[in-house]
Amino acid sequence: MKAAPFLKAEREAIVEDAASTLAGRHVRHYETTDPAEVRQRLETLFDHLLTAAESRDLTPIVAYAQQVAGDRFNAGFDLSEVQSAFNVLEEAAWRRVFGECDPGDFAEILGLVATILGAAKDALGRAYVSLATDAHAPSMDLKALFSGSEGT
Repeated sequence: MKAAPFLKAEREAIVEDAASTLAGRHVRHYETTDPAEVRQRLETLFDHLLTAAESRDLTPIVAYAQQVAGDRFNAGFDLSEVQSAFNVLEEAAWRRVFGECDPGDFAEILGLVATILGAAKDALGRAYVSLATDAHAPSMDLKALFSGSEGT
């Protein structure tokens, strides 16, 4: 089985699983957001995952992750909250693969999902840290971690 057709066929089940899992994790900003909006955000992320799987082009999902970083940073979300949404979608995809696919298909599908969402999470994290550094967020002051850096 090819990854993109599998993901397309399992879209609803994966998004539903991810939304349910995220709701159960009691992530502060997602608990106070309308569940329909959270689901829509997960659907959008999934659609970017699917597009990347079909096109083998990470550019759109990386750009989307950078946009999400800016949007959520400006809304006061912690990076770990936003990463949770990306993680639950990946976990849901993995569960669906293990439950529905032949073991011979695991490597292709899981490898592609992990590569695509890994690139997105990397872009998300880098963009978020850049924003936090520019804003001089004390929780993101990485200079304090290294001796010999300014201020130590």
